[in-house]
Amino acid sequence: MPTVRAEKLYKVFGRRADDAVRRLRAGVDRAGLDLPGVTPAVIDASFEVQAGELFVVMGLSGSGKSTLIRMLNGLLPATSGKVYVDGVDITAMSAKQVREMRQSTISMVFQHFALFPHRTVLENAAYALEIKGVPRDERLDTARKSLALVGLAGWEDHRPDQLSGGMRQRVGLARALAADTDVLLMDEAFSALDPLIRREMQDQLLSLQAQLGKTIIFITHDLNEAMRLGDRIAVMREGRIVQIGTAEQILTEPADDYVAQFVQDVDRSRVLTAGSVLVEPLATLDRGAEPGAALRLMQERRCSALFVLEQDGRLAGVISDTDATEAAGRGEESVQGIISQEFAAVRPETPVSELFTPAAENRLPLAVIDDDRRLLGVVPRATLLAALGEATHSDDSAGKEVAFHA
Repeated sequence: MPTVRAEKLYKVFGRRADDAVRRLRAGVDRAGLDLPGVTPAVIDASFEVQAGELFVVMGLSGSGKSTLIRMLNGLLPATSGKVYVDGVDITAMSAKQVREMRQSTISMVFQHFALFPHRTVLENAAYALEIKGVPRDERLDTARKSLALVGLAGWEDHRPDQLSGGMRQRVGLARALAADTDVLLMDEAFSALDPLIRREMQDQLLSLQAQLGKTIIFITHDLNEAMRLGDRIAVMREGRIVQIGTAEQILTEPADDYVAQFVQDVDRSRVLTAGSVLVEPLATLDRGAEPGAALRLMQERRCSALFVLEQDGRLAGVISDTDATEAAGRGEESVQGIISQEFAAVRPETPVSELFTPAAENRLPLAVIDDDRRLLGVVPRATLLAALGEATHSDDSAGKEVAFHA
């Protein structure tokens, strides 16, 4: 069961909101509503967020993303539709139940820190627990641990005006962590920060997520931030979710022209990974094969080397045509004795930006292997360039690449 599920959510501001929802459901577009004083902010939004997922909602100003996140924790009531948190419909809750739910299940980090200037860092971090009625010593101890998690140990007795913007945002994050809720909502949490500090906070969030495995819904207008942080991304436009997918899916398979235009300037090398650009090797060899058979296979495939596999698919190494020729001349019965480790292997999650140097330094394609050293595929140089839209395809260049694609 997903931790958070939104089902056909609408949020329309104005006296005739219900009329607007009916017309929108009937297919009238936002611009054609013709209802003075009515503003549709979120239109027919549906999605699921799994436990431990970092789900990013991205869109330009006015796309409805901040309104959407406020419906997820009951700060704004939905005009229509439902929100389920841990299987419970929060849109059916009373105001008191919603307040209790926010204390126990969903915490939020805001763009502008929302710290109390007259309280210390420690007191700010402990505030959510104070609201819950947690005894003072217990809540301060929990707050100290949360501050340590975000790198603020030693700053407990300072006040917010003594901190940098990045440090104040860390206090807000520590306060949310101290509440120990299942779900963490972050509304443009880093957008007020300078670029370098913003990058540090992104690193901090990814590190905390690896440690704690929280379910996080993160709102941003920055596509690069969305693609760096999100396990999946929902792209919003004019109140509607136009695509949900991984960063790679949105980059390589945009749902429409709007998304395609959005991603056209993205640094593909930092989003795509070895796993997303790999191809099957043209040929591989079992370590028990005869050198003569290896030579025939190389001639057939027009390549000068082959990857050698164990019976279970694990990568044993590589053999060259020169070594295979010499082994055949010596009458050796298998390629076992000529297997070399002179090749480059990468993990499927390795960014494409980190593949260029090893690709340039090795005559074979890069071997993509998993934790058990099984060969998942290869990344030839031509494939690497083509993935970035930089390759020029000619018969001659393709023929040269085949020699390495084994």
